[in-house]
Amino acid sequence: MMSDEKFDIPFKSPTLPKVLSEDSKLKFSCYKGISCFNACCKRSDITLVPYDVLRLKQRFGMTSEEFLDKYTVPYPMDQDQVPGLKMKVHDDGACPFLDEETGCTVYEDRPTVCRYYPLAVLNIREKDSSEPQIQYSLVVEEHCKGHEEDRELTVEEYRQEQGCDEFDFYNKEWYELILKKKSAGPGVGKPNEMSLQLFFMASYNTDMFRRFVLSDKFRASYDIPEETYEQIEKDDVALLQFGYKLMRQALFGEKIIPEKPGVWEKRVEERREIWEARTQAEIEARNKKVEEQMRKET
Repeated sequence: MMSDEKFDIPFKSPTLPKVLSEDSKLKFSCYKGISCFNACCKRSDITLVPYDVLRLKQRFGMTSEEFLDKYTVPYPMDQDQVPGLKMKVHDDGACPFLDEETGCTVYEDRPTVCRYYPLAVLNIREKDSSEPQIQYSLVVEEHCKGHEEDRELTVEEYRQEQGCDEFDFYNKEWYELILKKKSAGPGVGKPNEMSLQLFFMASYNTDMFRRFVLSDKFRASYDIPEETYEQIEKDDVALLQFGYKLMRQALFGEKIIPEKPGVWEKRVEERREIWEARTQAEIEARNKKVEEQMRKET
């Protein structure tokens, strides 16, 4: 069995967590008035996933570039530098959306990791299985008194209560991308710089990605119905889902989005010309170096 990264575990533990299913029960309650209210938000480590960014930038009426610049910091998710995103916190470690009196000021649009707390999500793919499985573990931090509350419910009941379904639905294909890369190991190879830039743009910078997809060059390369372009021009969610498909194509070579006839041949020819030009430049540079060396010797 191969386990992917624990996308939203907000702590580091030397021991393996106990695995929970949707039917597992937990005792937990968080509310205004509990003695630890806001404590977790004062020491926040919030990993953001694509639908989180979409919801928050829409809430503030920002472009994705504005939101990313003001509220986020990038970080490498693995040794290949696949870009992840975290919420930028204040100097004291507090979430920027925390109000001391009322709590979370973006509660209706709060990120996935905040919705799940105190649960962590484990995305797991069994060997020889193409379908990932989702399991859970319980995060118990010393400052949190919510575990001492006399309220018991199942993991699934807690998920429904916190509105996790919508976020999971729109992030599902992205999680599968990460899991597939993790499970495939070095056989897939390190993504090139262009693929990493596409990954960041399609995952987080949706406004830039929209301009890229609607550009004349992109339209000339891919055989996509006009109604699809019309949809992704107006609908951020449709754009996000299109981005997942394009990333699968770029990272794993899956032919999901059809290219127009002759595009591949043209690309090969362009690359051949570039390769030949580089080779010629290297030969000329090497000859020049030899000539200089010969002049020094004589």
